This record gives sequence, C-alpha cells and structure tokens, in this order.
Amino acid sequence: MDFASLDLPEPVMQGIREAGFVTATPIQEAALPLALRGKDVAGQSQTGTGKTAAFLIAAFTKLLRNPAPPAPPGAGAPRMLVIAPTRELVVQIESDARLLGRFTPFRTLAVYGGIDYNKQRELLAAGCDLLVGTPGRLIDYLKQHVWTPRRVEILVIDEADRMFDMGFIADLRFILRRLPPHEKRQSYLFSATLSFRVLELTWEFMNNPAQITIMPQQKTAERVEQSLYHVGREEKFPLLLGLLRREGGDRILIFSNTREEARRLEDRLTRNGWETRALTGDVDQKRRLKILNDFKEGRLPILVATDVASRGLHIEAVSHVVNWDLAQDAEDYVHRIGRTARAGAGGKAISLVDESSALALEAIEKFIRQKIPVEWADDDLFLQEIKPTAEERRRYAEERRARLAARDRFGDRDRGRRGGGGGGRPHGRGQGESPHAARPPAPSAPPPASGDGGAGGGQRRRRRRRGRRGGGPRPEGTPPPGGG
Repeated sequence: MDFASLDLPEPVMQGIREAGFVTATPIQEAALPLALRGKDVAGQSQTGTGKTAAFLIAAFTKLLRNPAPPAPPGAGAPRMLVIAPTRELVVQIESDARLLGRFTPFRTLAVYGGIDYNKQRELLAAGCDLLVGTPGRLIDYLKQHVWTPRRVEILVIDEADRMFDMGFIADLRFILRRLPPHEKRQSYLFSATLSFRVLELTWEFMNNPAQITIMPQQKTAERVEQSLYHVGREEKFPLLLGLLRREGGDRILIFSNTREEARRLEDRLTRNGWETRALTGDVDQKRRLKILNDFKEGRLPILVATDVASRGLHIEAVSHVVNWDLAQDAEDYVHRIGRTARAGAGGKAISLVDESSALALEAIEKFIRQKIPVEWADDDLFLQEIKPTAEERRRYAEERRARLAARDRFGDRDRGRRGGGGGGRPHGRGQGESPHAARPPAPSAPPPASGDGGAGGGQRRRRRRRGRRGGGPRPEGTPPPGGG
C-alpha cells in the first residue's frame, strides 16, 4: 500500500517523505485505515515492523483535522499521550515523532528518569501537544499538577506486554483511570504478544478495539539468518574474535546476561583492538544516550549490552547480533535478534552456547518453533587473545573490589532506612543481627531484690521462670533438670 492512497494531510505526507518511507509495512497497512476512521486498534506485530510510525501517522492526521481550543494556563495539557516502559523506547518514540511531525505545528516532549528532573518539569509545565513518557515519571509530574490528562484525545500504550514484565501495570492503571472516558478518546495499544492479560487492558480501557495480528506463527523476523556454535567457556572469546574478523559489519550488537560480564567483554575487546562500549542498567542516562548515538551514527562499531537494550531500540543497519550468553528467557531471545533485520533489511544472529547456557536452548527452539542451525568452527577461526598485563589485572581487581564495596555500602544504608531511625523504635533488623542489638544498653545499677514490687522486678521474675521452663538460662547455682 502506498501512503498517497490514504489521503493524508500534506504536512504528514512531507514527514513521511522526509523519513524515507515509500510503501506501508503489513502492520501499517492493516492498522492505518482503521485508525484513520477513528477506530481503536490493538495490534500485535514483530519488533521492528513499523508500529511506531503507524500510530504517529494516524495521530498527527487526527490532530490536524480536529483543531483544539487553546490549552488552559497553569499546567501542561497534552492532546496525545504515549506511555512506554523504558527510557530507551521513550527516546526512540520522541525521535520518530519529531521526524514524522517535522512539518506539523505540534510540540513533542518526552519525560523519563535519569536526566534533569527540574528541567523536564519546567518544559512540561510550559505545555506540549504530544507527551511521551515512562509511567513513573508521568505519575510524579501528575501528582504535582505539572500536567493534566483531561484534554487527552489520543492514547497510545506501546510494548504493553513489557509493562507487565517490568511490574508497571499498577502505575499504568493509575494513569489510565484519570484520562477522559474511553468513548471520548481514541486509543491504540501495540504489543509483541496479545496475551490474555494484555487483552484485559483493551477490554477495560479501550472502546471495542479492532484486534490486528500480523504473522502470529513466525516469532522471529523473517530475514534474520540464525546460527549457533557449541563452544567451551574458555574458547568462547577466541571464537568471538575470529567471528568478528570473518563477518565484518559496521554495527555489531553483543548481548550478555550480566553487567559484570558486559564490562569484562568491553575491556577484553578493547584490549584486542575492537572499539567497544558497554550499555548496562547502571550507566547514567547522559552517557547512555551518547553511547547509543555513537552506535547509531556509526562512530562505535561494537556495542555490548544487557537486555536493557533488547527492546524498543530502532537502530538502522545493525548487521549482526551476537548472543555471548544465550538468553535465559525465550522471548528475550526473540527481542534480542530483532535488533537486526529491521524494516525489511537482512541480518545475522549468532549464538555462542557453552555448558552453562545449553539448557536454555530447548525452550528457545520450542518457543520460536524451529531449530537453530548449528555450525562447527574450524581451528583457524579461533584467534589468540591478547591477555592483560599484571598491572591491568591488578587494576581490574581493584575496580571490581571498589564496585562491590560500593554495592555493600548501599545495601547497609538501605537496611538502615528500612530499620527505622530518627530516634524511634526500629522496625526491623539486618540479616544475622541479634534481636536485642537495637535495644539501649542495660543500666549499670544492680537489679532490684526479688521482693521489689516494681513492674521491672515482676518482668524479670517472669523472664527467669520462662527460662527455667524452656531450658533457657538459669540463675547461678540452680541444678539442671533431672538432677544432672
């Protein structure tokens, strides 16, 4: 389907041409005619098939054809709200919205964690037409009355299944219950899977949506060439070096299951002549955006990432995805390899399966309903690794100890907050702590005589009696039970 056949406003068509779109993808071809008629849409499609462009084109068209009265002063009052689960996805949607809406008069704003809180707050208070955000940051500003949901005409819930996976469903419902009634707005929901719990959202918060499912039988992108190598843990890195040399590629995305392993891979690849950066959950937002921008622009050839990058990122021309660690969840495998072969392009997905991850292979192949072709590496494919010097090993060990120490300090501080403080009675104690550790020290004065009628003496006598019955501490000189 050609976009010209949809009779779209000229500013929207200019944005489509600017983005380089010529014909619609299957999800766009199915969703756009319904959305342009004002119908609610719940769509399921593979990652990277153009879902974002589908709802943006429909939304900009509606907003242009139905001008709204000026917004009330004092708070941001967006006409369109997009809720996404991750910062990376919010940034990507904002970028696409600015590209497709370049020739429209609408102002787009994204709010998410990790960057200047007050600056975002001021921009939001100044007003916008399209608001994109993560649930937590949206609720923060909503409770402060920085923005109001009362003027929202179009709602988009993107990656709805991921909302459940990340525990955002309560936050999502909090926002949705404050929007205008579903019959007074148009709603779109897009998800990689339309499970029962996702469909429950459509029944509760949407107006009889049309359900669209594109290629439900094929889990992975059609043009991804998959392969795997069975390899021992000690031989994985020499094999990775050989594969990088053989395959080439300007943008290679390598997935690891842990932060520590991702940082270790960054160090090892850099030492062996490959410019690499690691993208993990503990990287601050400013650095994260710089790393992603360098990777997108081709200045960074290799990106090592945890699953924080497996969803919501549209990066053009990723030639290879390498699973250094096989994904522990079958759906994560699909989303990882979906970073390549996007929008009809081709790509390769290579998995290195060692003894620790081989057990996950059966579940993945069952989920994608196909066997991943196995390849066997020749000896000349294994390259010699440049090992770290003694000084580098010492520095790495010190850095690791510093990270662990910082993590331990944070944990102790966190336990202290949960335990109370501020002069009050503690509510809890750390693991292994004595139940009496938080009590003030006993007074140095001797205990009162047994005949003392005070409350303290009575408590002590009862405590001693309980101790004798339960086999606990006995007064000095008292024989043990049984005359032993």
